[in-house]
Amino acid sequence: MAKESIDNLARTLAESVPEGLRAVRDDLEQNFRGILRGGLERLDLVTREEFDVQQAVLARTREKLEALERRLADLEAKKSAAKQAAGKKTPGKKAARKKAASKKAASKKTARRKVAKKKPG
Repeated sequence: MAKESIDNLARTLAESVPEGLRAVRDDLEQNFRGILRGGLERLDLVTREEFDVQQAVLARTREKLEALERRLADLEAKKSAAKQAAGKKTPGKKAARKKAASKKAASKKTARRKVAKKKPG
């Protein structure tokens, strides 16, 4: 709070003193000033300028945080999509291997039959 505001408040308080105590008005005004200043110092207040600076820093920090959250969500989505794509390929590969193994087994059976037919028996 500005010094002028404290002085104005102390003066207003001193002027509100009843008529019978007007003789001590100057002393009361000084006491009011001291009490107001002491009370405000204990409150650990910041100036408007300091508040505005911290508010701007907080706004920039929030913007950065939101950008990082969006970036993280994009990366997680890409990872999930890549995982799903890899998951779809894996059963295909297994099926292809199984089919190849079946063909190979079938060829062996066919080869054995041919050999069995050629043998005089």
